[in-house]
Amino acid sequence: MTELSGKVALITGASRGIGYGIAEALVARGDRVCITGRNEEALKEAVEKLGADRAIGVAGKAHDEAHQAAAVERAMEAFGRVDHLVNNAGTNPVFGPIADLDLNVARKVYETNVISALGFAQKTWHAWQKENGGTIVNIASVAGVAPSPFIAAYGVSKAALINLTGQLAHEFAPRVRVNAIAPAVVKTKFAAALYEGREEEAAAGYPLGRLGVPADIGGAAAFLTSDQSAWVTGQTLVLDGGIFLNAGVS
Repeated sequence: MTELSGKVALITGASRGIGYGIAEALVARGDRVCITGRNEEALKEAVEKLGADRAIGVAGKAHDEAHQAAAVERAMEAFGRVDHLVNNAGTNPVFGPIADLDLNVARKVYETNVISALGFAQKTWHAWQKENGGTIVNIASVAGVAPSPFIAAYGVSKAALINLTGQLAHEFAPRVRVNAIAPAVVKTKFAAALYEGREEEAAAGYPLGRLGVPADIGGAAAFLTSDQSAWVTGQTLVLDGGIFLNAGVS
């Protein structure tokens, strides 16, 4: 095992997919992690794979303020600090035109994708980062950078998350650096409907010739939570395999 770095990260929605890929990257460099997720069994499996001496799990729903408080408190109890917060938990329960969007669904998406990130940021700030510094990384999406037909609620929420990133970066400076990552399609269960059964076709438009994988996001998160990015804050790093290079090309 890599020697401990002395740093601790709280990563939401990390029992699988992008969140787990980020947890893997941070554990690999020596961090200890507190991961969250809705499914307790999935969390237990993730903790076992990451290493019970390096990881703990706290089950709950990201938008639940009691869960947010419990996760931060548990990380502080177990490790005594929370240097890095990665807001990865998200939802996208609806697919269709925005004209027919159920407003209650829109509220749920916003609550999970934006308000929960703000809640975790507030609680981490007051528990550790205000006095000791650290970083926050918000996992946004290319859907928040440009219109994305049929997943409008998701896109609007991610655009709000990108704006929240800038707001937090300004207010939390100079103690805490806050950045976002905006991935295109990453091969996870969450995004399976966008590529499953037609991956070659889905990847054809990407100049780099493939869809993303969780390790791609993990590497970017590791950079943004490291001293190598010490002069980077308020930015959104687009990880899209070059797909935006096709804009305006016939």
